[in-house]
Amino acid sequence: MISPAQLAQVGEATLLDARVAALRQRFPELHFSECSEDDVSPRYKAAFSVEGYSLYLITGASGHCLELTNDPGIATGILIASQVDDD
Repeated sequence: MISPAQLAQVGEATLLDARVAALRQRFPELHFSECSEDDVSPRYKAAFSVEGYSLYLITGASGHCLELTNDPGIATGILIASQVDDD
């Protein structure tokens, strides 16, 4: 489970250093992955956004593959998606 407060902490940390390695070191209990926001299916909603990045929830509940989820109760990690400029 990822709480709103924890999500906000990760958002703040992302502003300081969005590298997944830095986030993993700061939050060792969470899984992190990264991609471009245009790689994320529109059926998933960003759980949190900061300047330049949208944070999506991921889960490993299925046992073998990480997958996106909209449910913070089963989330085990965060996908850091670089926001795409629409220009």
